[in-house]
Amino acid sequence: MKIALVAPPFIAVPPKKYGGTELFVAELAEGLQQQGAEVVLYANGESTAAVEVRSIYEKEEWPIEGNVEASLKGLSHSAWAVHDASQSADVIHVNSAPGLSFSRFVDQPFVYTVHHAYEQSLEEYYEKLADVQYVTISDFQRQQLHMPHMRTIHHGIKPSLYQVQETKQAYLCFLGRVAPTKGTHLAIEIARKAGIPLKIAGEIQPLYQQYWEKQVKPQVDGAFIEYVGELGPDEKNALLGDARALLFPIQWDEPFGLVMIEAMACGTPVLALPGGSVAEVVKESVSGHVRGSTDELVQCARNLKIPARTVRSYMEENFSVQRMVRDYLSLYSRLASGKAGRSGEKENRVA
Repeated sequence: MKIALVAPPFIAVPPKKYGGTELFVAELAEGLQQQGAEVVLYANGESTAAVEVRSIYEKEEWPIEGNVEASLKGLSHSAWAVHDASQSADVIHVNSAPGLSFSRFVDQPFVYTVHHAYEQSLEEYYEKLADVQYVTISDFQRQQLHMPHMRTIHHGIKPSLYQVQETKQAYLCFLGRVAPTKGTHLAIEIARKAGIPLKIAGEIQPLYQQYWEKQVKPQVDGAFIEYVGELGPDEKNALLGDARALLFPIQWDEPFGLVMIEAMACGTPVLALPGGSVAEVVKESVSGHVRGSTDELVQCARNLKIPARTVRSYMEENFSVQRMVRDYLSLYSRLASGKAGRSGEKENRVA
């Protein structure tokens, strides 16, 4: 089976630092190829995934100005990729909204993984493209949408890339965009109240520079509250692995939260506020704790008793790349044989 995977052109696949969608695409592409699929990845020229990569834009460009989904560069990349893929692919799988519009002009089944939080304008756009097979990354996300052909496939990662640290160091960590919706300021509050140092890692985007300057930076002292910048894979592994827990005090409806399963792969439990997919990803007292307030998370941080191996085992059973690849291959096969998506039968299921 020939699969065309179309990634956005802005960040390398896999990402050098920031890039949840790009990490997903890299894991999926390599996993599919290892299972015998013939994969062509459409991404920028700095991509190093171990599959055939085709590109028209050689360099990364991140962050970009304006809305990613409205980028003319993204549109141009998608148009070229879909046209090229239509010459030989059995299934075309896109990962950004602009590429969907070209599903009208090709005969191959189209798959689109929805990576973003709910936006009414995008749902209205999707509903006009009803033949596309939509894949949501959480049940919560799926329940918000109303397209006829949807199924949930949770993300997965390679356990072998993450080392379990059974002996933890005396700090908590926050890993993600430094932004109000991610709750960086709440992570600081939890750490201070718990009396446990905090290490913050992640991208500071221009959009959130004022938030960083006013609410986060003044509390960073380089000792108890430390900002360690953006991290590559090895540095991220070490940060997560040594931490007592990952703090995930989100203030929005998280579509999935890839960093949660990365922490679990390192044997590190997740302490999270509820929102979106969190309750699907974190199993209470097995891979972490989900609580309704920061004060409750403070108590969890002080009294953590979940063994690292328990956390890791839960991740391997539920969020491995092998399970994710198997689910996508099953979907592709059904689409290519005409048993799903464009067959006209409504599909709204969980994988």
